[in-house]
Amino acid sequence: MKVFETKQGCTSCWIYAATLGGGLVGGDAVRLTAEVESGARALLTTQASTKVYRSLRPASQTIAATVDGGALLVVLPDPIVCFAAADFTQTQRYELRGDASLVFLDWMTSGRHGAGERWAFSRYESRLAILRNDRQILYDAFVLEHDLGPIVERMGRFEVLLTAVLTGPLVSDAAAAILQHATQGSIVQHADLILSASQLRDGGTLLRMAGVSVEQIGRALRDYFTFLFPLLGDDPWSRKW
Repeated sequence: MKVFETKQGCTSCWIYAATLGGGLVGGDAVRLTAEVESGARALLTTQASTKVYRSLRPASQTIAATVDGGALLVVLPDPIVCFAAADFTQTQRYELRGDASLVFLDWMTSGRHGAGERWAFSRYESRLAILRNDRQILYDAFVLEHDLGPIVERMGRFEVLLTAVLTGPLVSDAAAAILQHATQGSIVQHADLILSASQLRDGGTLLRMAGVSVEQIGRALRDYFTFLFPLLGDDPWSRKW
């Protein structure tokens, strides 16, 4: 855990989630809960990518967080990397109270493509729920598994999928700017980076990206998320991308 002083004079707490061996094996079930109290700012991140190893048994991860009014929670993990034959399910739920702010990121890679494994895992499931004052503003879910069709053929040249959410007054300007850029940008055929954005019912922004490399997506993230540096007191990717 690290503590930073922001330019606004607020204290920002950085929490690094870690797993034994840097990843998950069959039967692992990680459960993480957090509460960000009124006026506080917190970053939840990881030291490196979360690896899901080959196993006949599924692994799972559950994150539940509550963010009080005036507070900010930033969730910026490194990508999830599922090895061949891995089975992984994750569920995330964020409850926002009053004028709480949230920046959320979730992304995954095709696996160890350098070792010849591309979208070779058995199953990947991810579910996300975000509520504001007990009213659901986003429910997002997707499942990738070979029983539903060859994953590698559907993904084509892409190696990375990303979902991000920005909502709340502390990040409203950035959310609006990202939405405008994504919706007004020109369409390029066979682009290596594809993005789309839509507005949430509370005025926030849902951003999706698909790219051909982690490094490419990482650079795009830093370009879009520079607004976070003063809010958190430092650049969370300064030693990564």
